[in-house]
Amino acid sequence: MLSTEEILEAMSEQGLRITDQRKTLAKLFGENTGYLSAKDVYKHMERKYSGLSFDTVYRNLRVMEELGVLEQIVFEDGIKFKASCSQDHHHHHMICLQCQKTYPISFCPMNMTDTPDQFRVVKHKFEVFGYCRECEESGAEDKAARGEEAK
Repeated sequence: MLSTEEILEAMSEQGLRITDQRKTLAKLFGENTGYLSAKDVYKHMERKYSGLSFDTVYRNLRVMEELGVLEQIVFEDGIKFKASCSQDHHHHHMICLQCQKTYPISFCPMNMTDTPDQFRVVKHKFEVFGYCRECEESGAEDKAARGEEAK
């Protein structure tokens, strides 16, 4: 995961002005290991910046995602953001639905060689959702404590 300093450096290298709000955003994502919705980010930001609009926060999240410092993942309950991985090669992720721990898939399982001639692929996304061992085991323990059969 990118650090606060790496996020700010990437933004600066792309010509973005490093405002106090962007420093706060970089710090939020650089120090947070989980995924945050735009609403989560807005709630965090409005504590420090009164009068800040949701649109401003969302625009900054989009810009940061386009720069590659944030990753955007579509969960069943909506879009969430996280600091990009430190890995500099193309890869995908397995994401725990309970704790949101993320595991890299070090190869690309999507074969893009059969695309039609009239279509040029510029990027793609692929995520696998499930439960990590710890969450799976705690789920089984919870069920056992309630007297239910674990699957």
